[in-house]
Amino acid sequence: MKLIRQVVATAMMALALFAASPTSAEVKEVRISKGFGILYLPLFIMEDQKLLEKHAAKAGLGEIKTSWPIVDGGNLINDAMMTGNLDFAGIGAPGFITLWAKARGIANLEVTGISGLSATSLKINSLKDFTANDRMAVPGIKTSLSAVVLQMMVAKALGAENFAKLDPMTVGIPHPEALTALVSGRTEITAHLASPPFSYLELKDSKVRRVASSVELLGNITLNVVFAPRKFVDANPKTIETFLSALEEANAFIARDKPGAAATYARMAKVKVSEAEVVEMLKDPDTQFSTTPVGVMEFANFLQRAGTTKTKPADWKELFVAPLHDRAGS
Repeated sequence: MKLIRQVVATAMMALALFAASPTSAEVKEVRISKGFGILYLPLFIMEDQKLLEKHAAKAGLGEIKTSWPIVDGGNLINDAMMTGNLDFAGIGAPGFITLWAKARGIANLEVTGISGLSATSLKINSLKDFTANDRMAVPGIKTSLSAVVLQMMVAKALGAENFAKLDPMTVGIPHPEALTALVSGRTEITAHLASPPFSYLELKDSKVRRVASSVELLGNITLNVVFAPRKFVDANPKTIETFLSALEEANAFIARDKPGAAATYARMAKVKVSEAEVVEMLKDPDTQFSTTPVGVMEFANFLQRAGTTKTKPADWKELFVAPLHDRAGS
């Protein structure tokens, strides 16, 4: 009898320890995608300084392995997420909201926002005035961040009913290739709706001029966010908190040490740009990094009006994880 009581007591103690250790079942490897531009700088910093690994150890999660593929373009990112090849992804807010609306209520496909990421001014740079024969480069037709921002800019300037007026002139080309095409002047590409560093680098060419800025027309709203599958979020709450902590530290580093952040980007990004040029971009007051989403409901409202999505969230909190809900988001 005494032996039985000892066995039962040992089993109960093991169960108690297991119940008291919710981190024990959390993921030990994560895949996080980023894009080419300055908008993804916090993720470059996280990778370079191993901040997720640092905060995971501090939170008692133990050793965690990370991989950081570059995946650019909302459709490619969403496909990778839906096929189980990504755990976190940096993405333009419109691409995330579109996927959120399409997957809503579908088991194992739902996604949720983890944090805001960045804001800046998207600029339309051009070799000449637009005509029906001109073509404007955007990373993806109709669904990419640049394509949707273009529609919103047109709606603001020409009226809501004309939002798609420039769609026929858009061509889907990744930002680095679009930069090369525009400054060469030897292709059909005569304009590019670009984010930093591409918008800055293009304007260094005397043949290129700025036509319009998204901040001038739309204000400085969150353009990029980080999202993840809801099933991943539900299964790994401590990992989500750890990711947010790491991202906050990356943002603090950028604010504190712009030359250091610029050096990281110039070294790691697959873009030919100098540290001095990146510092110049980071000093632009329109370029901001924050985990708090600001203005994402403007995208949600526009996408529904445009017919891209059939539903929209009641407010921004419906899109993002609970740890953000006490923020002054919008």
